[in-house]
Amino acid sequence: MKKVWLSLVALVLMAALVACGTKQNTPGQASGGESSPPSETQQEVTLKVGATPVPHAEILNAVKDALAKEGVKLEILEFNDYVQPNVQVYEKQLDANFFQHTAYLEQFNKERSYDLVKVTGVHIEPIGVYSKKVKGLDELKEGAKIAIPNDPTNGGRTLSLLAKHGLIKLKEGVDVDATVGDIEQNNKKLEFVELEAATLPRALDEVDAAAINTNYALTVGLVPNEDALIIEDKDSPYADRLVNILAARPDNKDSDAIQKLAKALNSPEVKKFVEEKYKGAVVPTF
Repeated sequence: MKKVWLSLVALVLMAALVACGTKQNTPGQASGGESSPPSETQQEVTLKVGATPVPHAEILNAVKDALAKEGVKLEILEFNDYVQPNVQVYEKQLDANFFQHTAYLEQFNKERSYDLVKVTGVHIEPIGVYSKKVKGLDELKEGAKIAIPNDPTNGGRTLSLLAKHGLIKLKEGVDVDATVGDIEQNNKKLEFVELEAATLPRALDEVDAAAINTNYALTVGLVPNEDALIIEDKDSPYADRLVNILAARPDNKDSDAIQKLAKALNSPEVKKFVEEKYKGAVVPTF
């Protein structure tokens, strides 16, 4: 009897093992042969990008939903200066930034011994000269005060623009890298007041004219193509150095998330958005 009982137990155990084997599912398969969700879903990546409010943050917001569908959560941090966005990318508090042109980044890297890099170019913002006191450059009196950006290259852009329109003459061979010290001729004895770019719109009441970057002009309601006394030609010989860029670090510029953002910023949808919203004040370069 004992042998019969042991035989029955053995048969039950064997049946159980066979049954377990038939219920084993291959990866990604549920019982009955139906597909099941992958055991590991794709992780959403958060990308922190620093930008000035207009137009950069607005452009980034325009691609936010498209990036979310690709697994990239875009976190946009707004800045009103041209220093911290680069500092924070270098110190890895940000993943990338979008606020500056190539010439500015080159000069910033040189002065700080940084190695930030361009990922892709997006648009050009012509710099313009504005005034609340005169309606034309010919109305500027001797000794008039002209406020210009004090940051690398943007001051030089302004001086090159004024030289092109005959107000001053610069040394031979200088362009966007020009400084006040490069002025060779200043017949009206214009006084140049160098200020932080973000403060220039507020300085309009206190000077005869001010050169204002388009992003800051748009912020205070100025319409560059209508309100500027003179404005940069987007087809200038050094326009390629003035293209506003997405910048990152050498260690992350080729990451999947950064490249997805770069592709989104160069998309037909962004081109249409920029052209319709800014009406020539911001010019796509792709």
